[in-house]
Amino acid sequence: MNITLFSQLLQVLSRKHFKTVVQDYQSDKHNKGINSWTHLVSMLFLHLSKSNSIMEVTNGLKSITGNVNHLGIDKKIPSKSSLSYINEHRDWRMFREFYFTLKNDLQGRGFLKRKMFNEIDKKIYLLDSTVISLCIKVFDWAKYRKQKGAVKLLTLLDYDGLMPSYLFMTKGSQSDVKHAQYMTMPPHSVIVADRAYEDFKMLYSWDKDDIEFVLLLKKSINYKSILERELPEDNEQNILIDEEIELTERLYHILCKWQNSYLINGFSRLSNIMENCEKMKAQSLIGIVHFLAISL
Repeated sequence: MNITLFSQLLQVLSRKHFKTVVQDYQSDKHNKGINSWTHLVSMLFLHLSKSNSIMEVTNGLKSITGNVNHLGIDKKIPSKSSLSYINEHRDWRMFREFYFTLKNDLQGRGFLKRKMFNEIDKKIYLLDSTVISLCIKVFDWAKYRKQKGAVKLLTLLDYDGLMPSYLFMTKGSQSDVKHAQYMTMPPHSVIVADRAYEDFKMLYSWDKDDIEFVLLLKKSINYKSILERELPEDNEQNILIDEEIELTERLYHILCKWQNSYLINGFSRLSNIMENCEKMKAQSLIGIVHFLAISL
């Protein structure tokens, strides 16, 4: 691993903000000689050097003993037992707090900017999940299938800089929408998701918080066309049709009964995404964001 490059990356991290977070959580109390900064550097070294064990981390840091002062480590290199101990006992919330502090600081200084869709004045968030395979013999608690282990990582990605704003780990077999129903989405924002998050009760609650959303519809959805709009001539013809639709399933009428009116505001701009996005080959969330920018 290039230590000079690694030290340059560490310079982006604000030591002032880090010390403030450490003081708030008192994470250096009883640190056994391994302070929070050394702990952070060790964990970053683990990921960036693609180490597979704590032994590789400690041996790797020991091999650069003459240069560790450039990494901000002013004391001893952590041993395997010390690193294992602080991984188990140090308050992990301190690192979470520092992440969000660093994220806000970098966005405030203009480092994390969206490269596209600057005409949309609302925050854009990408909601999706990924299944991480695990060895069932080692992680027997992560049962996914009969002979396969896995966990699911639900992510709300901030499009400004593509940095996570929310991460949550669930069972690999849990549906995406089940946890999303309990999430508090940022109000006055735009949520982009795939068809796994189609839950009209949840979408209705988003609409009440002034949250616009774009998502793929399941092929089994029942609806009828109310109004077809003309497509803009000054944009690329990536959209085949733009129309207002009315859902015809029983759930829709239950929601309308709660509101005593049609939920046109939340659903009117749901164009025929099911058909159009497939023809646009928008298989990724970024593809759907393109669709969002043109639609708005």
